Amino acid sequence: MTTQELDEFDVEEFDTDEYVERLAWRTNTGTSRSGSGNFDAMKMHAAFEQAIDDLKQTSNKVQRRVEKLELQCKDEVKSNQMKSQQLLGHNQEAFKHFKALDERINFVATKAVHLGDQLEGVNTPRTRAAEALMLIKYFSEFMSNEQPTSELFTDPNQLQGAAEVIEKLYLMAQELPPKGDFDMARQRIITKYQMIQHQLLQEFRAAHHKGDKKQMKRLAFILSHFRDYNHCIDIFVEETQKGAYRKPDLYQDIPSLCEKSYALINEVFNNPDTIMAKLVQNIYHVKIQTHLETRLKHKLDLESYLQNLYKLYEKTLDLSEKLSVYKFGNDTTYLTKLTKQIFSKYLDTYIHDETRFLRDRCSLILQRYFESKNHQKKNVQSGGIHEFRRDLQAVIGAKTNINIGPTIENYGGETFLSQEVAINVLQESKLAFKRCKLLSSRQAMPINAHNIFEILALYLVHEHIDYALELGLQAIPLPDAKTEPALFFFDVVGQANTIFHLFEKQFSDSLLPQVSNSPKHSECLQRKHDIVDSIETKVDIGLDRTISAMIGWTKQILMSEQKKTDFKPESEEGPMQMFSPAIVKYINSQLDPLHFGLDGKNVDAVLTEFGIRFHRVVYEHLQQFQYNSMGAMLAICDVNEYRKCVKEFHIPLVIELFDTLHALCNLLVVVPDNLKQVSHGDQLANLDKNVIHSFVQLRADYKTARLAIQFR
Repeated sequence: MTTQELDEFDVEEFDTDEYVERLAWRTNTGTSRSGSGNFDAMKMHAAFEQAIDDLKQTSNKVQRRVEKLELQCKDEVKSNQMKSQQLLGHNQEAFKHFKALDERINFVATKAVHLGDQLEGVNTPRTRAAEALMLIKYFSEFMSNEQPTSELFTDPNQLQGAAEVIEKLYLMAQELPPKGDFDMARQRIITKYQMIQHQLLQEFRAAHHKGDKKQMKRLAFILSHFRDYNHCIDIFVEETQKGAYRKPDLYQDIPSLCEKSYALINEVFNNPDTIMAKLVQNIYHVKIQTHLETRLKHKLDLESYLQNLYKLYEKTLDLSEKLSVYKFGNDTTYLTKLTKQIFSKYLDTYIHDETRFLRDRCSLILQRYFESKNHQKKNVQSGGIHEFRRDLQAVIGAKTNINIGPTIENYGGETFLSQEVAINVLQESKLAFKRCKLLSSRQAMPINAHNIFEILALYLVHEHIDYALELGLQAIPLPDAKTEPALFFFDVVGQANTIFHLFEKQFSDSLLPQVSNSPKHSECLQRKHDIVDSIETKVDIGLDRTISAMIGWTKQILMSEQKKTDFKPESEEGPMQMFSPAIVKYINSQLDPLHFGLDGKNVDAVLTEFGIRFHRVVYEHLQQFQYNSMGAMLAICDVNEYRKCVKEFHIPLVIELFDTLHALCNLLVVVPDNLKQVSHGDQLANLDKNVIHSFVQLRADYKTARLAIQFR
């Protein structure tokens, strides 16, 4: 069997059927297996027998090889087991040696430690004695009447060594008796101590100028044992800030200054947190506070003062936020305390200054507005004798020519309301709320915001909106006017409504967030509710008076222009005079101001009230006359014009009322025989029979046609 044929068995998934097929194909040298002409069965049989013999021989060879390999594996296993046992024995022997060596090392180490302790016990007293001897030697120099002559104190290059010695001598001098032979020596030591300390501080300053960090670190360490170590810190703080403030706004220089200084502090000092705290404290208490005093020293211009205070406080808080990345010990509120300390005297009087400025500014805005209108502000009050005289005149004015009512002044249609004024006042209060949020403490913020709100309510609502409404109420003509009334109250209501919406927006956006979760929240809501009630009451009174004035004028047109004979003309040839166009024209002229001044359901409510009253006036007016056929046609034409007019109201109730009135007027022209049928029509079916009967009685032929019989 060839190598190629053996390779056919060396696959993971060997298929015997496929192998037999390939063998048969090779035997027939590629001829078709389905053919019958060239197929040689004996050749195929011989090939299969040869293949079987080859496979048997190959199997025997493979089996002998497997047995040989298995024998080799058994020999290697025995050899490896013997080697493992030898290595295990060597390992156990090495472990015993290691254990013995470890015990010996521990023994030697114990002896070495004991010996070290003994040597230290002997060397320490000796070292201390040597130091004491050295100190006594130097102290003896200070006991003499001359200055110390040792090289340590005279050589400038040994300043650091002299510092270590003088520091110990200074401590020793503090323990000497206060009076006696050592006074002169103590004084000389103190003098030398101060001189060396001063020299160290000067060298520290010089090292800082040169940027010698190593020298600064050595000197800072030596000075840390001296009494005036804080002077070293002060020098560092002072020198660090020299030439650091180059920009016009010092707040822009401070972050970079602190960043550079913090890296230097960590390299020079052993207590960097404390030194950084000292530096920042100096920046706040000296540099920033001096800047504050310069910018906030004058209160003559309160607007500039408050603006500067807000900007400076905001910048300081932003600076504190940037510096919060540094450590200042265990106090996490260190920067907050510094900020409060430098701003305390300004924040204590802030709300007083804020409210005073807001009152003055709002008062000035209103004063300038009234001056631009050439108007002298009046002290107007609703109610009282003014309202009594007005109500009394409304009762007796229609019956007599006596006029006891108040003087009506409409100021030429001026509403005395200005969106520009309102926006200016709201802008000032908005800025005040903004400053209040930043400059007030958490506890004082609701109270301060409430105070600002009260000022806003006083000047915008009471002094502006309320005042305009009061003037608007007094300017509404009485219902018994003999001339067409000039009505401007709808304009007043429209402008007041626009301004009040702006007021409500600021109430929600600026005030409520500052008073939430505090007792002032409910107070502010109640105050706003009272303001709304007061304004709505005055608006309702004004709208009622305006409607009354409109109804009064329509009644005046009807009463003064129409005669009883107009609806009972003797001849059909005369001209027919209709009075509806004048009334319709007047009503239409008031619709645009009404829609401008009111919105939403308020328009429907006013039109409904006016439509009902107008219907009553027309109904009562028609009840005063008798009608023949021509007069009835004239009345129907008038009512039909009124119907067209009120349809523009889009109020179903009013439209229904005038449709019914029109149907009643039709009863005045229908022939007597059809009267009963018409009176039971759809539009009159639900109407009271007495009402229908009363209208039928207005017919000129009521008695002659004996129409009363139909209503029995």
